[in-house]
Amino acid sequence: MSRTAILSALTEEQHGLLALLQRPQKISHAGRDFWLGELLGKPVVLALSRIGKVAAATTAAALIEQFGVARIVFTGVAGGLAPGVQVGDVVVASGFVQHDMDASPIFPRYELPLYGRSLIACDAALTALLFEAAEAYLARTGVGFNVSSSVPVQRVHHGLIVSGDRFVSAAGESAALRSALQSAGHEALAVEMEGAAVAQVCLDYGVPFAAVRTISDRADDQAHGDFALFVQTVAGRYTDHIVHGFLDKL
Repeated sequence: MSRTAILSALTEEQHGLLALLQRPQKISHAGRDFWLGELLGKPVVLALSRIGKVAAATTAAALIEQFGVARIVFTGVAGGLAPGVQVGDVVVASGFVQHDMDASPIFPRYELPLYGRSLIACDAALTALLFEAAEAYLARTGVGFNVSSSVPVQRVHHGLIVSGDRFVSAAGESAALRSALQSAGHEALAVEMEGAAVAQVCLDYGVPFAAVRTISDRADDQAHGDFALFVQTVAGRYTDHIVHGFLDKL
């Protein structure tokens, strides 16, 4: 059976999966630890992308070149950009854009030089399975998690996620980023630091890619505190249940 790679940026986002890994085997490569084994009887390799686009691209390339994975799924946290995307919600990516890509005036802003595109779409079949798994988990848990306790029900969203080498943590910056993306026709739901790089590597290699992000903060002035609390207390739980639901459907 073909092997699935499960990527996360932080240890806290994946420690539950590692604890449940059957027949674990650690292989160190490219300065990273890769854990091979089985989850729900499906062959997987767990890895940490590390933080930022370059580190994530290195990890993705290693997964494909060294371990021959058939598909890559990224799971972790992100900051909410769109007004209706709140802490505790889940965003399943339809595609990715690098919000800090700007080779203008040679190429239009956000366009990947020599690719002729700014948006890289995720694999439709994998994305559908992730969305089903996320919806099923939130339906079972009900309220889920939120910092302010003002959001009664958490939601699953499907749409664009943007990536860049910056932790967006100010309301003004978040609003400016969303406005600039909108002016180029990109309605971003969430922002993080790795997914677009992994998507580009997978596009280059022809490997299916999908991603799910739980909203840890609103990418505003409280982001640093909300992010730390969410990652420590909730991120791994969301990852465990959604990934298991996804693998069960694979």
